[in-house]
Amino acid sequence: MKNADWDDIQDCLNGDEQAYGRLVRQYQAQVAKLMWRFSRNYAVCERLVQDVFVEAYFSLKSYGGKAPFIHWLRKIGTRVGYRFWKEQEEDKVNVPLMDFDGIEKVEEDSIDPSQAAEILQGLLGRLPKAERLVLTLIYFEDCSTREIAERMGWTRAMVKMRAYRARNKIKGIAEKENLLEKLGWTH
Repeated sequence: MKNADWDDIQDCLNGDEQAYGRLVRQYQAQVAKLMWRFSRNYAVCERLVQDVFVEAYFSLKSYGGKAPFIHWLRKIGTRVGYRFWKEQEEDKVNVPLMDFDGIEKVEEDSIDPSQAAEILQGLLGRLPKAERLVLTLIYFEDCSTREIAERMGWTRAMVKMRAYRARNKIKGIAEKENLLEKLGWTH
């Protein structure tokens, strides 16, 4: 861990109000990148980032300094994002897929990245939250199954099983929506 981080953490715990602000400024962009994986709405993402830093502030005494501070923040961020998905599920908010009837089969690598992201978010939104989380962390955050298990308090076997099921479900949804062929995805 950076000595400056540890110093700021200790100063914060000793009542220095400016110290936590330095930590927030240092890691805000990285936390925002993670939270963008949970909501592609800027206002919601901003609220989630704030939730992460508020939760981290109130849990700061539990940070032991054995791993870099950003790892600890990512663990909190993952749980905040997962709770957000659970709240959405409870409110029965569905993420609809776009109308893809107008899409013709496209050549490989010719789909607009923002459209591809929208399609992927729609597909991920149809998965159960635990499976969605696993794929998000594996493919967007480059997390290993060990890291995911640690962040979520799950076993590695559980993470692997959820990843396997999620991949099969997302393929099934894409097939059902005729997206595999339209987007030039291989089977």
